[in-house]
Amino acid sequence: MKCLVAVKRVVDYNVKVQVKSDQSDVDIASVKMSMNPFDEIAVEQAVRLKEAGIVTEVLAVSCGSVASQDVLRTALAMGADRAVLLQTDESLQPLAVAKLLKALADREKPDLVLVGKQAIDNDCNQTGQMLAALADWPQASFASEVQIEGGCVRVKREVDAGLETVELDLPAVVTADLRLNEPRYVTLPNIMKAKKKPLDVVPAAELDVDIRSGLSVLRVAEPPKRSGGVKLPDIAALLDKLRHEAKVI
Repeated sequence: MKCLVAVKRVVDYNVKVQVKSDQSDVDIASVKMSMNPFDEIAVEQAVRLKEAGIVTEVLAVSCGSVASQDVLRTALAMGADRAVLLQTDESLQPLAVAKLLKALADREKPDLVLVGKQAIDNDCNQTGQMLAALADWPQASFASEVQIEGGCVRVKREVDAGLETVELDLPAVVTADLRLNEPRYVTLPNIMKAKKKPLDVVPAAELDVDIRSGLSVLRVAEPPKRSGGVKLPDIAALLDKLRHEAKVI
């Protein structure tokens, strides 16, 4: 069984991003980049399935510039067998990424596709669902538990009312939620071993996919700064402010 895992290179979650002076985008020059945390959880799940003897090959895939090779090397260090970079310098929207993954899936014929439920840079939460629609595969989003038995995958997913368990025929697309697992620490020996694992670079143009964006960013702005808090002497003063200043009661 082959498992394809999509990973994205994003600004590290510890970095406080700044907006460019012309408000065209956020400034990512000279900031630390890393693998999207939800994608890291997806890689961990794929590796665990391999360690359990269910998956025989884990293929890590990323779409973007040459710089995205670093997150693929991280995936290889975590336990992925090989990696593919679908190289393009275009700014990719979720639909374009889904089209590229669909084209690669047609080549690789994976039995399971794992992706993070969303990326922390744009928070779109769309790529996995779009890929499933394009491939006409069943999907389970927000997975907190994944089990594979025979030709089916049973997924426990988080919904507004609690937990829902669904069973899908393979091949299928599953998006990983935060509570699916805790990714392992990547050790130095595994980082060194990852350098010897195959990483293929495929120009996105070779896949004959239209990745032009139908969206344009008009302006990026920081949220308004919050005013400082006020300490009040008693409940009566609080009620007075709520009634006469905030006018909420």
